Amino acid sequence: MRSPSIKLFLCGDVMTGRGVDQILPYPCNPRLHEEYMASAEGYVRLAEDAHGEIPRSAPFPYIWGAALPEFERAKPDLRIINLETSITRSESYFPKGINYRMSPENAGCLTSAGVDCCVLANNHVLDWGREGLFDTLETLQRLRIKFAGAGRGLADAWAPATFEIPGRGRVLIFSCACVSSGAPMSWAAKSDVAGIALLTSFSERNVSRIVHSISRRVEPGDVVVLSVHCGPNWGYEVSDEDRNFAHRLIDDTPISVLHCHSSHHPKGIEVYRDRLILYGSGDFLNDYEGISGYEEYRGDLALMYFVEVEAGTGFLHALEMTPLQIRGFRLSRPTTADVGWLQHKLDHESRKLGARVSSSSGERLALSWRDQTV
Repeated sequence: MRSPSIKLFLCGDVMTGRGVDQILPYPCNPRLHEEYMASAEGYVRLAEDAHGEIPRSAPFPYIWGAALPEFERAKPDLRIINLETSITRSESYFPKGINYRMSPENAGCLTSAGVDCCVLANNHVLDWGREGLFDTLETLQRLRIKFAGAGRGLADAWAPATFEIPGRGRVLIFSCACVSSGAPMSWAAKSDVAGIALLTSFSERNVSRIVHSISRRVEPGDVVVLSVHCGPNWGYEVSDEDRNFAHRLIDDTPISVLHCHSSHHPKGIEVYRDRLILYGSGDFLNDYEGISGYEEYRGDLALMYFVEVEAGTGFLHALEMTPLQIRGFRLSRPTTADVGWLQHKLDHESRKLGARVSSSSGERLALSWRDQTV
């Protein structure tokens, strides 16, 4: 008889600021501080030039599009996103070239998709300073959306979001970022300074820090997700350093899922000791339509990851993935050819890591893997 399981929804970067914020009912001041674009409205126009008119004052569910019926079909126990924007109307921007924000009034778009948890350790959550971070935390608390990876001090930033799944146990979600993702060193939380859980590298010292942070909070039977914002935006390479980091964490902590993001496209997938490693989850929502460059990576193709793990052990039962496409600042169904392209690419990259990605239907993908228990 199969053991009870817990199903998690995971995805990559959800960038509901800037251009996306402008098409929702209560946009921020569109002024930007970029060399490339002076107004967030400019990103809306680029997308419209590429794919046609986008509605203004769009209802909150609009941006999720085809993802909403997939949520209803898959019925995950938890919906977890990497929220890569500040939720604020603050004008105190951090001078880093690109700054994402959406208004607190537009944050209802998150509840319209039933988001349970936002991981916040990334390179955009403090784009509008610590005032913007405070607004973000307060807004999520008001909406009853849990978060991890950022806080008003060091202990808060490294604390997990904790969920009780009735009859099956707890799920703990930890979040941290690495400077390799572009997160500034000055954003690191300190004992009495707000910020994010930040790593300078994948050094032994930093691995030990994560191990300590997780181990002291986890109880037997907990399912643990570690969400890490790391690495460059483009490229499929999974380095020996990346794999060693992932394997050491799984060897030394009861992590069930290592959920990495920062790459603007999905990367290879590995199963190590029956634990899932997503080395790059890709973008899920953004305002990049109409911007040229890196077309060969197909950053417009997004993935919904439905991860089923065994309750009590966290061992991977199954991974099903639903490909979607970002078009008109909305998630839509891709063509059969695009699904095939993504399946072939993911399979090619995952084979290097001992896993396979196949088509489970005309619309979805599934992972298979060899036993890597050591």
